[in-house]
Amino acid sequence: MIARRAAVGALGAFGLGWTGLAHASTYEEFFRAIELDNAQAVAALLRRGFDPNARNPKREPALIVALHGGSPRAAAVLIGARGLQVNARNPKGETALMMAALHGHMEAARALLARDADVNQPGWTPLHYAASSTADEAPAMVALLLEHHAYIDAASPNGTTPLMMAVRYGRIDAARLLLQEGADPSLRNERGLSAIDFAQQANRPELVELVAEAIRQRQPHRGRW
Repeated sequence: MIARRAAVGALGAFGLGWTGLAHASTYEEFFRAIELDNAQAVAALLRRGFDPNARNPKREPALIVALHGGSPRAAAVLIGARGLQVNARNPKGETALMMAALHGHMEAARALLARDADVNQPGWTPLHYAASSTADEAPAMVALLLEHHAYIDAASPNGTTPLMMAVRYGRIDAARLLLQEGADPSLRNERGLSAIDFAQQANRPELVELVAEAIRQRQPHRGRW
């Protein structure tokens, strides 16, 4: 009886409640299908009434699991699901659009934006994640988010901007795009660090020069008397 109560309590934590005992295998099947990027299995379970907003044992929404785990076909099915909570967050405060931005999932990002995913929010934003991404699609993702009115100088909880993230992670293409679109290269975070400081700490001299040149161009030219 004690073991049974423990099992019920665990399933309840995943949003399955008392009926969860009957559907535990379905729950496992659902997340296994996401892991395997089995879009057909995910779609079949959704048609049977499975909740697209289900969370795994780590309390991560299914869509975030799919995007973070490299399951684009399963993610596409989930994004199209009726009743999906597009802006649901994982325990770290990350959304599906942030995951798409980090991993360069362009199609998922476009689909999420079409469903009114939040581009701007307090703290870390999808643009921060796109600017620090190692995916080849990072510049295109930055451009996509800016097209959807992402705040270019968004401040993280400690004041770090997307430009600072781009230079920290060596994304010269993303950093150049941000500067071309108006990112302020002179801003500092709460620790007093600027984009140049981030580039220097990461030993990226080409990015130090890129940001320094942007600062020089912003300074008014002194005329000769």
